[in-house]
Amino acid sequence: MKILIRNLTRNTTEAEFKALFESYGTVQSCTLVLDKDTGISKGFGFVEMPKIGEAKAAMKNLNGKNVAGSKIRVKKAEQKVSDNNSDAAKTDD
Repeated sequence: MKILIRNLTRNTTEAEFKALFESYGTVQSCTLVLDKDTGISKGFGFVEMPKIGEAKAAMKNLNGKNVAGSKIRVKKAEQKVSDNNSDAAKTDD
């Protein structure tokens, strides 16, 4: 399951970000979104966790948690749908 995390502090590292989720289970991937020009975090990122139960536990326990002085928001990432073929792009995770 792909999870969206918002409201991260700009100085949160990918390693710190990943460690938050690893305490709930296996993290398949972790991506902190960076500004193309400055290389500084944009304050959000994505985590993919292969086991639904672990992902749901992480979302429930981390949503609203204070991390480095900032209350993070955690939810399931919405699937991007293309305008040309919207039915084929939808998934039921």
